[in-house]
Amino acid sequence: MELTARKLVTIVTEAALEDTLVRDIETLGARGYTITDARGKGGRGKRDATWAPHANIRLEVLCGADTALAICTALRERYSDNYSMVIYVGEVDVLRPEKF
Repeated sequence: MELTARKLVTIVTEAALEDTLVRDIETLGARGYTITDARGKGGRGKRDATWAPHANIRLEVLCGADTALAICTALRERYSDNYSMVIYVGEVDVLRPEKF
């Protein structure tokens, strides 16, 4: 079994941005994504996701390094000043690298 290195870009942000972010990441080269509801506490307080205006999502993208950099750069420039958003990138090994 052969594993191939890819990047895992994880974005935790306001649920209201979901449709816009999906369009953005697809335009930037993401071939797929996973979205889940997210709850927690950070610099902007506790977000419990029980009330739609306070809901958060976690959007995850497996992709190559160039796509990861493009996503991080674009989202920081477009959203970081006005929205709660955390982005982190990790190295992962995947099977079937052609999918990502």
